[in-house]
Amino acid sequence: MKKIADIFKNNQFETTAVFKKLNLAHRYLGELKGLCNSLPNHNILIDTLTLQEAQDSSEIENIITTTDEIYKTNLQPSYINPAAKEVLNYATALKTCYNNLQNNNFITLNTIITAQQQIKKNNAGVRIQMGTVISNEKTGQIIYTPPPPNEIQGLLNDLEKFINDDELYQIDPLIKMAIIHHQFESIHPFYDGNGRIGRIINIVYLVQQGLLETPILYLSRFINHNKDKYYHLLQNTRDGNWQDYILFMLQAVITTSQNTIRQIKKIVKLQQEYKNTIRTNHKKIYSQDLLNNIFKHPYTKINFLKNDLSITRLTASRYLDTLCDGGLLLKEKLGKENYYINFKLIKILTDIQNMQE
Repeated sequence: MKKIADIFKNNQFETTAVFKKLNLAHRYLGELKGLCNSLPNHNILIDTLTLQEAQDSSEIENIITTTDEIYKTNLQPSYINPAAKEVLNYATALKTCYNNLQNNNFITLNTIITAQQQIKKNNAGVRIQMGTVISNEKTGQIIYTPPPPNEIQGLLNDLEKFINDDELYQIDPLIKMAIIHHQFESIHPFYDGNGRIGRIINIVYLVQQGLLETPILYLSRFINHNKDKYYHLLQNTRDGNWQDYILFMLQAVITTSQNTIRQIKKIVKLQQEYKNTIRTNHKKIYSQDLLNNIFKHPYTKINFLKNDLSITRLTASRYLDTLCDGGLLLKEKLGKENYYINFKLIKILTDIQNMQE
């Protein structure tokens, strides 16, 4: 496969069509960034939207589970659902990459390897055998063979430098994000988890470049809804057709930004409605920390509230039961323990009807 320098030799990425898409992508990214910066507590969004991204990204790899199963597993680690646990591992890996970025603003190979280990819960690391070839499902013809193990480290070092050195090539960061994604998927450095790690790199790279303050733009849902086209265009870059692939990735940014803006506005509106209702009807138990808890944890439990608010277990139980009686939460049972669902928030998080193809 080609190194970064070879990719840039004969390709003109900044075409008229790409420039038009770039303007739109930056416009909506800027709107999303501004909206998030105006929120008093955007950490609530990180916790809720990260799990949705983890679910969508894992689904691309045929790891299928439900929102209900994911949150139940998060509530009770002993709850056995392998697919849900792998989704939660992805969410942990994403947060690890984001947190490491806050320390030094670098996306390093060590961080990427650590994230992959967190997803797969093993120490296999960078592969030392040939990777799985990509074949045409209908004809069986081999379409792409990943590079052999003796080339991987050099290619990864080349990619790491490209990611972190803004002076190396003067190119718009959104185009660069698309090239980084292509290059990582082509290197295919791990035995498993390459697709998910590649999508995590997309997210943290946007934060590194200052296009977002927090990692809340998740492209996996768009890719999942257009999976065949995505794989087709990714493959076509190896024949020199970069424009269509870059346009696809820019459209992913545009569509996902638009959807995330709408989603956040709905969450903010719902949070204000809950705040007004609790202050009006349940004034004695109202606090901003209580409100934050039931939006940070769409599925919450007594211990979550007890710890977040530094209250007794009995008081936490009373608060949650009061919110259930007021129609704000639903009470369910998991094993011997009760849990409480912010069902209106879950509806916003799982609503994909506004997804544009």
